[in-house]
Amino acid sequence: MNVFGETSAPLGFMSFCSRNPTDCKGGTSEPTVVELDAGSWGTLNEVNDLVNRTIEPVSDQDLYQQVEMWAYPTNKGDCEDYVLLKQKLLIEKGWPKESLLITVAIDDFGGGHAVLTVKTNIGDLILDNQNEKILPWQQTTYTYVKRQSTSHPALWVALSSIE
Repeated sequence: MNVFGETSAPLGFMSFCSRNPTDCKGGTSEPTVVELDAGSWGTLNEVNDLVNRTIEPVSDQDLYQQVEMWAYPTNKGDCEDYVLLKQKLLIEKGWPKESLLITVAIDDFGGGHAVLTVKTNIGDLILDNQNEKILPWQQTTYTYVKRQSTSHPALWVALSSIE
């Protein structure tokens, strides 16, 4: 993914940060890349499968009676809720926050969609509630718009899907 400088964070994310300030702190000036091996690949798949299996997809409108609400899901949620939980679980397992980036894309139907980008030694991988497989970003059909910065979780950068 090509980065084109800073951009605004999604409003739902900003609201999430106001309710969960410690989850939006931290960061380093050095990007972190995870070295994938059999163990880390297994952990990545385990977390992706667990969240995709246990969270029922429900829109924010149906769940919260709001158009947009980013929150950790308990048993229901929409795409950004899946992403928040995957990110949280991986951080709890010792993964660096700087390698786990919430990413906003346009999906195949033209709607906004959130996925988790994981920065690894083999490239950026996408964890997605709409796909059980973890894929390199280039193998998805999404148009990537913006994501968290590797230097600080509250900063966002503009993206282009063109290599």
